[in-house]
Amino acid sequence: MAEMMEGRLGRRVRHELRRRILEVRRVTRITPRMLRVTLAGPDLEGFTSASFDDHVKLFFPSPGEAEPTLPELGPNGPVFPEGAPRPAARDYTPRRHDAARGELEIDFALHEAGPATEWAEQATPGQKLGVGGPRGSFILPDDLDWYLLVADETGLPAISRRLEELPGTARITAVIEVADAGERQELPSRPGIELVWLDRNGAAPGSPDRLVAAVEALTLPSGGGDAWVACESDVARRLRRVLLDRHGLPKERVKAAGYWRRGAIASHNTVED
Repeated sequence: MAEMMEGRLGRRVRHELRRRILEVRRVTRITPRMLRVTLAGPDLEGFTSASFDDHVKLFFPSPGEAEPTLPELGPNGPVFPEGAPRPAARDYTPRRHDAARGELEIDFALHEAGPATEWAEQATPGQKLGVGGPRGSFILPDDLDWYLLVADETGLPAISRRLEELPGTARITAVIEVADAGERQELPSRPGIELVWLDRNGAAPGSPDRLVAAVEALTLPSGGGDAWVACESDVARRLRRVLLDRHGLPKERVKAAGYWRRGAIASHNTVED
C-alpha cells in the first residue's frame, strides 16, 4: 500500500518495495545511441510508477547466468545468497508502464562502456532482467503556470515521459543536450511546448558550457512554475545555482539531480546546498 508524505511543492508517495524478474519482449532502436527495451512477465503485476522521474534498480545477469540473482530484503538492507555472484545494478527511469498490455519500457542511453550498455546492446527477446522498485514517487501538481525541464540524454527518457503526461494546456520549456542532431527524438509538439536542443557535435559529455549558457539566457514566464534538472552531477549543481541566483527561483521550486558523475561508477544523487 502506498504511503503519502508532504514534500517539495508536491507530495511524495512511498510504494511497496518489490524485486522482479522480467523478460525482454522487444528491443527498439530509438536513435543511434538510444535503445528501448520492452519488458514483460507475470512479475510485473502490481508495478507502480506515479511520476516521470521515478527510478528503478536494474539487476543485470552475471556472465554465464540466464537471469540475475536478486537480493532478499533484510532488516539492514539487501541480502544476497551466500556464494552467489552479486549482479551489476544501475538506476533507470521507467519510460512507460502499460498495465493493460503488461509491459514496462526502459530507454538506455548507450555509452562507451559499462554493464548497462553492454547488456542493452546484446539484448534479445526472451532474455531476463531484474527490476527493483520504484521505492516511491514525487508527484508534482499538473496545474502550475509553467514547467522547465533541463537534461542531457540521461534525463531525456524522463523529459519524454513528462511531456506526454502533462495536460495539453501546460506551458513547458525543455532544454536538452545530446551528442548530435541524430539523437534528437520525436517529442510531443503543440502550442505551449518549446524544445531547445543543444548538440555537442564531438565534444565530450559532462561539460557545463552548453546547458548553463542556455539556461542563463532563458526568460522564465511569470507566475508559479517548477524547474527540474537531470544531468552530470557537477553540471546539475551549476544549473541549480543559475536557477536560484540568476532567475531568483525559490529552493522549493527547483529539483536538480546528478544522474551520473564524470569518473564515477553508478552515481545518482540529488543536488542540494
